[in-house]
Amino acid sequence: MHNKKIAQARLSRLALAAAVALASQQAAAEIVLYDKDDTTFSTDGYVNAFYVNSDVDRDGEQFDRRQSRVKMGFLPNWIGFNMGKQVDGLQLGARSSFWVTINDSETNGTATAIDVRQFYGTVTGDWGEVLVGKDFGLFARSNILLDELLAGYGQVSDTLGLVDGGGVSFGNIGSGYPYPFPTSQITYRSVKTDGLRAAVGIMDPVDTNDDSPTGKAYQENPRFETEVTYEFELGGAQIYSWVNGAYQTSENTDPAVDSVTSKGLGYGVQAKMGAFTVVGSGFQAKGINPFFTNNAGEPTLREVDSDGYLLQGSYRFGKNRLALSYGKTKDDGNGVVNTGADYETRGIALFRDINDNLKLVAEYNQFEIDGHEGSAQNEDTDTFAVGAVLSW
Repeated sequence: MHNKKIAQARLSRLALAAAVALASQQAAAEIVLYDKDDTTFSTDGYVNAFYVNSDVDRDGEQFDRRQSRVKMGFLPNWIGFNMGKQVDGLQLGARSSFWVTINDSETNGTATAIDVRQFYGTVTGDWGEVLVGKDFGLFARSNILLDELLAGYGQVSDTLGLVDGGGVSFGNIGSGYPYPFPTSQITYRSVKTDGLRAAVGIMDPVDTNDDSPTGKAYQENPRFETEVTYEFELGGAQIYSWVNGAYQTSENTDPAVDSVTSKGLGYGVQAKMGAFTVVGSGFQAKGINPFFTNNAGEPTLREVDSDGYLLQGSYRFGKNRLALSYGKTKDDGNGVVNTGADYETRGIALFRDINDNLKLVAEYNQFEIDGHEGSAQNEDTDTFAVGAVLSW
């Protein structure tokens, strides 16, 4: 029970860090503040708020309730700054982004949390690009980036502390893919050649092996992550496909403490044809928390296996886009609910573009936890959300 409370507290603190967006996705909407002498400086941002109503049904009548909130969606609010400079045949770049929660008035006064997700520089030439600094990981990167409900709401598990939490919702995190946590890294990306591009990075390893009374956990090698993407056209459809992965080992100076091997594989394909988009993705992992690639719940990771998939389709008509989504993750005991569980999310969302910078969203989703071995963590939470998204 103590471990479960610690894990739930961790998840509540991590709720703010439960969504992803990349600088390249905002490039078209950015505001250029300076462009002179081969030097540019621009800003981009994202502001959203939803009215949400969640109907919670959990084991234990003390949890059953209908809860209304005004919260952010899957993506939190952020402001980002971008710099570019051409020097001696090289393109130098930099990005910093600051992500904030809007829910700080209940118990924290005005203690708004500010999360620096990105703070990196890039060097680009005809040989590719090198990124140094802090950015999102490569494992599960495209899985979450191409989620059709990225600008929506998604699951808010009460068991995981999200209904009452002050951060974001979880979208399809934990029910289709893990979240590729921002981390310090040195990453190389190749030039895109005939639609093919590869990225490989060394990441600051995460501590997956607890210190013992007579030993110290350590990682002799960094964490390795990679992603290969391939874009092509087939039968009039635009196809984007990807494979990504991660590998790390953690050891202990106490020989009586077993090492931990963490490895994961992600994959998927997106097909666009006219007004229709179809996306299918999945992952398999061992020694990795199925919610977070920074491995919350490290004491239980040694024998953890998990896998999941996400199936989605959308149709655009005029300024509207209707999206359907189904995701599921199976794990055998990840330190979140201790006994292991199946996590499942079903959603439908309507997005309405008012203009290039303003979008309205209405969404209904159902989240379910089916605990293993008679777990008391079973849950069914249905959520309706309606909100607005402003971006630049």
